[in-house]
Amino acid sequence: HCPLLFQFDPDNTGYISTEKFRSLLQRHGSELDPHKLEVLLALADSNSEGRICYQDFVNLMSNKRSNSFRQAILQGNRRLCSKALLEETGLSLSQRLIRHVAYETLPREIDRKWYYDSYTCCPPPWFMITITIVAFFLYNGVMLDRFVLQVTHPLYLKNALLYHPQLRAQAWRYLTYIFMHAGIEHLGLNVVLQLLVGVPLEMVHGAARISFVYVAGVVAGSLAVSVADMTAPVVGSSGGVYALVSAHLANIVMNWSGMKCQFKLLRMAVALICMSFEFGRAVWLRFHPSAYPPCPHPSFMAHLGGVMVGITLGVIILRNYEQRLQDQTLWWIFLSIYVIFVLFAIFWNIFAYSLLDLKLPPPP
Repeated sequence: HCPLLFQFDPDNTGYISTEKFRSLLQRHGSELDPHKLEVLLALADSNSEGRICYQDFVNLMSNKRSNSFRQAILQGNRRLCSKALLEETGLSLSQRLIRHVAYETLPREIDRKWYYDSYTCCPPPWFMITITIVAFFLYNGVMLDRFVLQVTHPLYLKNALLYHPQLRAQAWRYLTYIFMHAGIEHLGLNVVLQLLVGVPLEMVHGAARISFVYVAGVVAGSLAVSVADMTAPVVGSSGGVYALVSAHLANIVMNWSGMKCQFKLLRMAVALICMSFEFGRAVWLRFHPSAYPPCPHPSFMAHLGGVMVGITLGVIILRNYEQRLQDQTLWWIFLSIYVIFVLFAIFWNIFAYSLLDLKLPPPP
């Protein structure tokens, strides 16, 4: 890059004039990927200062993105006039899959083209696949010799993974309860939602962001049970699943006009129906006579904890594709609220149970 920088920036200011930048594009545009060329043209047209940061140009050519580059695109008034990514023809099966994921999750054409151009499937969406296949099926099938434990099974409460109010001091239970489910229908619906929604989101936003939303929903779910439904155990991955699904649905609603996924209204309706059915079943089961009195059936409050995480932290993460969350004020506000809730729940678990003199079910 040094000879190029010296040629177009002889004073070593770190900037290239828009005029010279355009001449460079005209000279070498045929050698560039058409999607990158389109973004470069948008960058040139959106800049009102007559110069372009050289590092932004380098970032684009090396598949890196900076906040200043994105802001230049956001502030531009040029509409991309070439055909949409959806109209591209002659794509392979993998290219069509990547394009489909882009339209399922991203509301802006510039983001969809950027994602399509830069996605390499390295690393693959390993978190959602691992947590689904290995955690659920391998543990339950191999270790317990059963793929799912019904709430009437003798080993249901005697498992070291589920959250139980008498064993709340065992901190791992606030996370590991996701590996147990109250019936095959409970497991099946969570797995379907987790794979259909979680895998595309991880392909776009990466394992770090999606795993954070998922784990935050899981922890919020068990802590919500320990605060609002203090005598009940909890099982299932609904806290994490509902965090992802609610964040995705909220992102679609907030960017309705920009979302170009097919049958988006029908898909939203189906997702809401499935979530409502599973939540309604959880509420019914909670108040149904228990197979092991006086211990009640699992609580449904984990679902609500996951939803709250999804529409706060999750929406911020999904809305800011490829941007640093450290620069987002709303992110810090919601993160602070989440941390305050976690600290409150911890102190609640330490002091409230003894102060309220609750009659907890006996330990399994």
